[in-house]
Amino acid sequence: MSGSGVAPGRPGNADKPGKPGQAGKAAKSTKSRAVPVWARKSNVVLLITLLALAAFGTTTQTWMTATLDPNQVGQAAATQNAIQVQGSKAATTVTALALVALAGGLAAAIAGRIARWVITAIILLASAGVVAAAAMVLADPLAAAQGTIAGATGVSGSQAHVEVTAFPVLAVVAGCLLALAALLILPASRYWKTRTKYDAPGTAGGTAPAGPVDEIDSWDRLSRGEDPT
Repeated sequence: MSGSGVAPGRPGNADKPGKPGQAGKAAKSTKSRAVPVWARKSNVVLLITLLALAAFGTTTQTWMTATLDPNQVGQAAATQNAIQVQGSKAATTVTALALVALAGGLAAAIAGRIARWVITAIILLASAGVVAAAAMVLADPLAAAQGTIAGATGVSGSQAHVEVTAFPVLAVVAGCLLALAALLILPASRYWKTRTKYDAPGTAGGTAPAGPVDEIDSWDRLSRGEDPT
């Protein structure tokens, strides 16, 4: 009767050999959740930063060259036959909106889950504004150049032959690509490390999740007094 209490196939004994296998599966699942290159925070932030700087950089260049009609403006055009119109003068909003998008991209690196939605919307609106402002210049370059022409000649509403450079088109392209880059924030942020206790209610003790750590994550952990290695 005493021997009947010893069962070699008891469930308690059967569970012990399975633990190493479970650990192996957990390790494999951790490797399978490695952060893709396109979703790395440093890459997304760098992409948004470069595109915002590209949009801003176009405004520092000549967008149009206005050739005045001497018969209309008279002596005022004697020394101002050809006037170069800078992008910051032709479309002033492009400069401001590009800086807004740049600030939003940098803020996304340290923002929480809800804040990233707001930042994405702000960058999208800024990108739409950049595209709209540059498109208005392409649609009516003479109207966009009137302010610069009036400041140079003292004559408002003058007629001129306006030649548009490639920089307004580049601003439109940069604005479109900036909007696409902003849309990457939401799917890519699923792979990012949590920033606050509100983003990870189930995480205790501040244990960092497994996976590759990029430069921004290392900097954040150092600022919290943790060892990123």
